[in-house]
Amino acid sequence: MRIINIRLGRPAVVTLALLPFIAALIVYAVASDIRLTANPADRLLPAPGTVLTTAGQLLSEPDRRSGDILFWQDTWASLQRLLLGVGISATIGLIFGLLIGLIPVARALLAQFVAVVSMIPPLALLPILFIVFGLGELSKVVLIVIGTLPFLIRDLSQRVLEVPQELVVKAQTLGASTWVIAIRVVLPQMMPRLIQAVRLSLGPAWLFLIAAEAIAADAGLGYRIFLVRRYLAMDVILTYVIWITLLAFVMDWGLRTLSRKAFPWAEAGL
Repeated sequence: MRIINIRLGRPAVVTLALLPFIAALIVYAVASDIRLTANPADRLLPAPGTVLTTAGQLLSEPDRRSGDILFWQDTWASLQRLLLGVGISATIGLIFGLLIGLIPVARALLAQFVAVVSMIPPLALLPILFIVFGLGELSKVVLIVIGTLPFLIRDLSQRVLEVPQELVVKAQTLGASTWVIAIRVVLPQMMPRLIQAVRLSLGPAWLFLIAAEAIAADAGLGYRIFLVRRYLAMDVILTYVIWITLLAFVMDWGLRTLSRKAFPWAEAGL
């Protein structure tokens, strides 16, 4: 039997998916043990047990000065910024993607502009954003929007261009206006692609969020990581990194599930 024809059952798929994670954990544990054996005071690779202990403390112990659990405070601050930025970006991206893909005049006017803007490194604009919008929440949200919006617009406008012209012609033949064609014909075709595009933009969105929080913030996951790095608190840093990864995975899984439930007809194309 050829390898490409092998079909795996659910247990085999789950087992194979877990193997890389188990291998990475084993490699880390061995490397940590080697370093700690050579130098018990080493802080670069804390033992897995130390990381678990630290994680338990971070999740449950309140701060001595404020009385708040900083871990959850940081999580809420970062999620607010991330969800607001991605939500604004998705909304604007949907509107402009629809306009550029469906209306030739809008495509001639905006397509090249969006393409050029998408080439600007968003992190290079961070100092400008801090100067224009200040060091508060607005600059962080704007950075996420600027970093993800051009990609969303280009991806969604391309999806509109891929809509079979037969559907548009039939709608026009039945007397549908441009507005009706946009809402009743094109928009339903765009929604699965929107969810997929948002999934792909979550990685960059987290990057821009962490970068902004590292430079100017008083709470947030990125802020805490860069605050404790000066103390070489790798157990705290690893806890936050693992937590960020878990949050990103849950978001991606939620969007994937939403797409599968809401648009099962498009699942094969995703």
